[in-house]
Amino acid sequence: MDEVVFRARRAADLAECVAALRAVHEADGYPTNWPAEPQRWLTPPRLLQAWVAETGSICGHVAVRQASEAGSAEVSRLFVTPAARRRSVASALLREAAQWAADRQCRLTLNVIDEHRSAAIACYEAGGWRHTHTTTADWTTSHGEAVRLRHYVLTA
Repeated sequence: MDEVVFRARRAADLAECVAALRAVHEADGYPTNWPAEPQRWLTPPRLLQAWVAETGSICGHVAVRQASEAGSAEVSRLFVTPAARRRSVASALLREAAQWAADRQCRLTLNVIDEHRSAAIACYEAGGWRHTHTTTADWTTSHGEAVRLRHYVLTA
């Protein structure tokens, strides 16, 4: 695989981001519920910035959006295609978001589905994210099951 390049996401990237997201969804079930409008889902309300990782094609994505708490931003829509895994792509995308937040003196948070032995949870905790609490989401799986969310704040 070629060198991974990280850059700000452009509007023209959205179709390719959806294709990468589809590969992730088929492999891992993320997002839990496939969005009716995936390009809109990748551009959540209060979006502040988004980045992509590419190796000739987009292989990763992360967004940061305004959090409800003043002075905070939330990491959102983080994914890496199966073909690009084990290359620290997710960690590098999180560093992009963390640097962006640090430059703005902004507290960075994230939420992740509470799954036993989750690779995402292991990645966050190894990267300096501290679990603060767990809640029940205001949405359910496609089967109507409740979703528990682990909330994190970046401490490193």
